[in-house]
Amino acid sequence: MSAGEDNRMHLLADIGGTNVRFALLAPGTLQPLHEQSYRCADFNGLEHAVRTYLAQTGNPEVVDAAFDVATAVTGDLIRLTNSPWAFSIEQTRRQLNLNRLVVLNDFTALALSVPTLTAAEMRRVGGGSVTDAKAIAVIGAGTGLGMSGLFRVGGRWFAIEGEGGHGAFSPMDDREDAVLHVLRERFGHVSNERLLSGPGLVNIYEALCRLAHVAVQALAPERITEFGINGSDAQCAEALAMFCAALGTAAANLALTLGARGGVYVGGGIVPQLGDYFERSRFRSRFEHKGRFSSYMAAIPTYVITGENMALRGLALALFPSGAD
Repeated sequence: MSAGEDNRMHLLADIGGTNVRFALLAPGTLQPLHEQSYRCADFNGLEHAVRTYLAQTGNPEVVDAAFDVATAVTGDLIRLTNSPWAFSIEQTRRQLNLNRLVVLNDFTALALSVPTLTAAEMRRVGGGSVTDAKAIAVIGAGTGLGMSGLFRVGGRWFAIEGEGGHGAFSPMDDREDAVLHVLRERFGHVSNERLLSGPGLVNIYEALCRLAHVAVQALAPERITEFGINGSDAQCAEALAMFCAALGTAAANLALTLGARGGVYVGGGIVPQLGDYFERSRFRSRFEHKGRFSSYMAAIPTYVITGENMALRGLALALFPSGAD
């Protein structure tokens, strides 16, 4: 920062199960600056990661902060669903000497960013058009499965905090029934997240291997995706195809529940990396496959969020919902 520039900043942190992404917010703006991503496993906790980031950005004076977390926010103690990290909101506020610390669900933060998306930050999948912009649905798979929604009240958008990713998985054909049966033996309750996430993609692959009586390889989600796209492994190919189709059903269920005629936006770390494969997948056909409400679903547009670190922009809006300070 140049001499004479105000060093008082606001801190933003997008805390996932695998990575944590930081940015700073200068006074009078809503545009995140100095974005940086770290692997959570490289730190012994949130405070360690925060102090490392601040040191690398010149130790600015931080007066307020907004964090999003990949779990439900139900009280002062935050425990990440797919990470060993845990922290107290109030204790963290005091340790970092903050005037204010806002903490919300990660997909609530992503949802808040949706009205700010530009054409270059999203990709349309399938048909439909916005006929009623009062409600929008947001869904996305990464280390977990997130869901949220936006509702317009007056001139402002309000995001809801929910844990729809942990709702029960809804199979739509015999093959998905068979995978559900395998996973039910393993987990008991089989949530959407057990299939529609990075670990979920592994779960689908392993279940399909068991059904085919073939050896399970120790494959990371990235490798299953790679082999699924190039078709070099039959179980990986089927797993990825099933993942996209089942995500279409989950997105449709969310859209129906919210009445999201303003569109459905797909984020997370997996789908934006699939490119044209996702557009060719059964995602959209399954999204529209709703019996008597198929025409209702066909009218709803679906988009993939391609902009990077959009949750940070949503956090800025959570910190200053009426605009820049």
